[in-house]
Amino acid sequence: MKAYLLSLGAGLLVGIVYSLLGVRSPAPPVIALIGLAGILVGEQVVPVAKRLLDRKELAAFVTTDFAHHILGPLPTNRKQDA
Repeated sequence: MKAYLLSLGAGLLVGIVYSLLGVRSPAPPVIALIGLAGILVGEQVVPVAKRLLDRKELAAFVTTDFAHHILGPLPTNRKQDA
């Protein structure tokens, strides 16, 4: 969770600096985010296709490797884990 907050803070700081300098960000944020999402999903097309052709367990792959790559390590509630 700390990494997400640091990333958000860095983005806010850069946005404030851009605003103070009177410049716009180099890429429209929505278009950039959609492009990044496309890259992440596109990276998984070949592994999923290989699994379909090999008739391996696709559901297990999607819930483990695929989800971890797309979403990254998700934050956990450390109080419940202890």
